[in-house]
Amino acid sequence: MNATNKNDAVTSQPWWRYPLLWMVLAGPAVVVVASFVTLWLAMRSPDPVVAEDYYRQGIEINKTLADKKLMPALSGRNHAATPADDVR
Repeated sequence: MNATNKNDAVTSQPWWRYPLLWMVLAGPAVVVVASFVTLWLAMRSPDPVVAEDYYRQGIEINKTLADKKLMPALSGRNHAATPADDVR
């Protein structure tokens, strides 16, 4: 009744023969390769050094941007104050 045939017996395979195992190992392997590529890119092209007077340069940029922000108001005010005889 409980006779087992050789056909019914499960044969075990080596671990590298299971495709699901390779699918599970592929994710971490890709991450390791990507981290080495990122390390190589970081070593090949380092970031530029920040200027010593970065604070003064930032203040100058803010002044320039503030002047540009007021440009339309100044041109509109100047246009409104121009006499009609001077307009082409």
